[in-house]
Amino acid sequence: MSRFQATLGTFAEGPLQSTIDGLTHWVEDAYRRELTERPSLHVYIRKLPVDVIARIDDLRGSGVILEAIRRQFPASSVITPLSHTDELYISHYNKDRGGDQGLFDKHYDGNLGFLRFVSVVRALIYLQSDTSYTVVFGDSNVRRAFGTYEFGLLDFHRELHWVEGSYTPGGPQRILLKCNYLIAPANAGWAVRLVIAANTGVFYVVKAAMEYSKSPRTLPQRAVGFVCNAARSLNNLHPLLPLLLTLMFCVAGVWGVVALLSRV
Repeated sequence: MSRFQATLGTFAEGPLQSTIDGLTHWVEDAYRRELTERPSLHVYIRKLPVDVIARIDDLRGSGVILEAIRRQFPASSVITPLSHTDELYISHYNKDRGGDQGLFDKHYDGNLGFLRFVSVVRALIYLQSDTSYTVVFGDSNVRRAFGTYEFGLLDFHRELHWVEGSYTPGGPQRILLKCNYLIAPANAGWAVRLVIAANTGVFYVVKAAMEYSKSPRTLPQRAVGFVCNAARSLNNLHPLLPLLLTLMFCVAGVWGVVALLSRV
């Protein structure tokens, strides 16, 4: 499949605008303390209350998003929501060379772009946002300072993108949903299950490393943050290079532990 071209849209003045308003009010109440703190916050949607998930499901499965995805793929393609990886994201200005630095650096969200028979599309759904940040979708040559109710769709593994701008104290919080969809041929069968497993495994490992190294304070956090940023840069060159770096890092860690134990 060819790379999905970044696409823009909005829920404003539509039937789901009130759903977004309700979710925003819930986030402001449930995460009152986190909204005043740094760094950014990621929460898996599957861990939220059932009634909140149901409202998010309405946005995730909305016709305005699914139709925007379908327009770029063969009619027979199957769209599978990857809801187990979806996140609520409270985005704060966080240039600290830690795991969340990639918001501002040029990057691909995933590193499975070499799998050409499937695509993963990510929806960025802005529950609330001012326009002090501009998201740049470099490969699609699209720029957008997203406001409240708007959304952007991008190729998770094959769209080089980044954020420009600066935090505005006292401005509206940047609260969004990150929802992911796998698009595959109808007859892909077991191959799709393997792709979902690979995508999920890499996603969880990378996310755990990024969360651990956000705003790093300890030496281990700085080391993991360095690996995250190095892997991000290597991924811009070729998607297999971060896997090689991670393997080398793990081997070095095991060797260090073995060497230490041999001296005991």
